[in-house]
Amino acid sequence: MSMAKETIDALVEGGKASAAPPLGPALGPLKVNIGQVVAEINKKTAAFNGMKVPVKVIVDTETKEFEITVGTPPVSGLIKKELGIKSGSGIPNKDKVANMAMEDVIKIANMKRDAFFAKTVKAASKIVIGSCNAMGILVEGKIAVEINVDVDAGKYDEVFKAEKTDVSDDKRKVLEEQLATFNKQFAGELAKMQAAKKAKEEKEAKKEAKVAK
Repeated sequence: MSMAKETIDALVEGGKASAAPPLGPALGPLKVNIGQVVAEINKKTAAFNGMKVPVKVIVDTETKEFEITVGTPPVSGLIKKELGIKSGSGIPNKDKVANMAMEDVIKIANMKRDAFFAKTVKAASKIVIGSCNAMGILVEGKIAVEINVDVDAGKYDEVFKAEKTDVSDDKRKVLEEQLATFNKQFAGELAKMQAAKKAKEEKEAKKEAKVAK
């Protein structure tokens, strides 16, 4: 039985690995079939299209057999990709930037389940909900504390069991309405905060201009 193994670590774009650096030059000396390795990596990382994914290629230097393990991008990256947003909220408790369906949560929970060491989709989903909360993202129109009560009460057990990940257009519309309603309650407060921030910035700019003179 062969024991000599070499491990190559690389960061690749999901579904778009190639024989170019960093993979090609690292794999070349090991005499493995680079085309096969790249094809396998792309198959395993296709779900992470548009994101950087850590991969490990473990090569048996004698038999030239290889295995590939794929890490996952951070939860925040997956959430942003799923919702098509650039960043979380600067004031996550009052300014919500998105409203996620439980089906979206399940999709991410399944991608990260191994990394979370979560025994069930439900347990992994609760971790994703926590991340959403920190980023200023509602789940099913609710903040984490409220939605977790529903999750614990079994309201979404059927959805978890079916591992449902598709969301209808009608539901997306409802989610958008919920988000708008939530943000309305803090609109006045946020406008005041933004005005105060702007005034402070203008004051500092004037101060800097005086110093520059």
